[in-house]
Amino acid sequence: MRFAFIAILAIFASPAVAEPALGIWQTEPDRKNLTSHIKIEHCGTTLCGTILQAFNEGGQKVMTPNIGKRLFWDLRPAGSGDYVDGTVWVPLMDVTARAKMALDGEKLRVTGCKGIICDGQIWTRVN
Repeated sequence: MRFAFIAILAIFASPAVAEPALGIWQTEPDRKNLTSHIKIEHCGTTLCGTILQAFNEGGQKVMTPNIGKRLFWDLRPAGSGDYVDGTVWVPLMDVTARAKMALDGEKLRVTGCKGIICDGQIWTRVN
């Protein structure tokens, strides 16, 4: 009985397994030639991403109305660095689409699909 209690206590005291996609990611340049830093974090049992900063082509910070806004949400870990079943907001078009991500080392392929049309970017880890 004592062993079972200790085993249960150890399970609940263990730190949660960190998702490898958590952190800050830099986007590719958009149609306005701006890049952004996106913070990916846990939102309940799924992942979400928020726009932290934006930069012009010279690397200087710029203010946009999208800073602080949620870029994607409800991405569910599917194993092997894949995340599925989320929603992404595309600020330049002001539309939402189905989202998925695939992690490959320090690169993250983020894809959004509206109907049968899909597009995406490869983001690079900042930290």
